Amino acid sequence: MAIEKVKEYFRTHGMEERIQEFDTSSATVDLAAAALHCEPQRIAKTLSFMTDDHAMLVVAAGDAKIDNKKYKAQFHTKAKMLSPEEAETLVGHAVGGVCPFAINEAVAVYLDVSLKRFETVFPACGSANSAIELTIPELETYSGYKEWVDVCKGY
Repeated sequence: MAIEKVKEYFRTHGMEERIQEFDTSSATVDLAAAALHCEPQRIAKTLSFMTDDHAMLVVAAGDAKIDNKKYKAQFHTKAKMLSPEEAETLVGHAVGGVCPFAINEAVAVYLDVSLKRFETVFPACGSANSAIELTIPELETYSGYKEWVDVCKGY
């Protein structure tokens, strides 16, 4: 299971105990916010895309939406989200639990500037009922991100 890979990843950093698992689903921004008793915008949703011939992730605030013009300007291609099957195969996590931790090799991670408004955010941990609270510097460290991007709107 993907959550076990994420737990092992955070165990190596002495942080496994910070992973929260819920009795209810946290597979969407609204469900995660309800499970965590926080504002939906503080959910760090991880969106999976296909660029050229490989997968990439964009981690954005829960209230942000991909801006197709900004995305194309940044990545020089049209935004094409992965199907649920592609996400699980290419990224290593199923939709609802996609996160930037313990992912398959060669999957680039980008952090959207929409997250910089918050002291802490809540990304998923590989399952549709998990999350971890991280500061922005911790998210930078543990996501192995490539760079900060500005590809969202509506926040």
